[in-house]
Amino acid sequence: MRTAVLTLLAMIAFAANSLLCRVALRDTGIDAATFTSVRIASGALMLSLIAWLRVGRVVFAGDWPAALALFAYAAGFSYAYVSLPAATGALLLFGAVQITMIGHGIRSGEPFGLRQWLGVACALAGLVGLLLPGLSAPSPGGAVLMLGAGIAWGLYSLKGRGVADPTAATAGNFMRAVPFAVALSVATSAHTAASHQGLAFAALSGALTSGIGYALWYAALPALRAATAATVQLSVPVIAALGAMVFLGEALTARIVAASLAILGGIAIVIINRWSPGDTVRSPANTSSRTTP
Repeated sequence: MRTAVLTLLAMIAFAANSLLCRVALRDTGIDAATFTSVRIASGALMLSLIAWLRVGRVVFAGDWPAALALFAYAAGFSYAYVSLPAATGALLLFGAVQITMIGHGIRSGEPFGLRQWLGVACALAGLVGLLLPGLSAPSPGGAVLMLGAGIAWGLYSLKGRGVADPTAATAGNFMRAVPFAVALSVATSAHTAASHQGLAFAALSGALTSGIGYALWYAALPALRAATAATVQLSVPVIAALGAMVFLGEALTARIVAASLAILGGIAIVIINRWSPGDTVRSPANTSSRTTP
């Protein structure tokens, strides 16, 4: 029950990142660079506090390449949500992350059977269908930015697989990403805009739905089988879509439903055939189960 509750709360937190970012950039007037800077800074502070509470000191783990990938994800995520609906953005992000991880597995010689190849083809077809021109098609610029954010997070996840303490590593990477975010804010200072509400949403995204969300996920992972940990992440775009309908007033179009079924279904096929039933997550970062943004 403890693991189930932790997992559910973590998935809700990750989906809420999309909702907070979209509503802040759509309704409060905050610019994407400021949102990114506040999110990364507040996430760094929260994760550092969590790491300190766990071991009695601040552990500055991680490395600069991982921090750069983390920043690229956060910046692309923010700028994409200037124009993308929350549900579409979450689906594009999740699809790009998982396909990046799957592509790495194929490139590394991981055995792929016919069912897995069919799953990959199904997921890619769903992405193509989502991006095809039409009345309900997402903004091309926003879609490219979100796909780039997903690739960056996939690379970040690959970089961090096997780390001994993922909470400390994530805290250190958030700290290292702060200078990149500040540089972005300085470079775009002519377009800086903020409001108390927008800053509050950015801080919540960093401290609560990112920092505490990651801590909850890492606490749940050791008790989850690898396939379960990866499969449960299929719920994130679904939760984001439902939250967008309820809290942001977004419509659930036929295009997004069809694309979701193809993308999430295809990825599920790959995941289900990737691990044997007994595989477990020995550490919170030794498999692609760490990929949730």
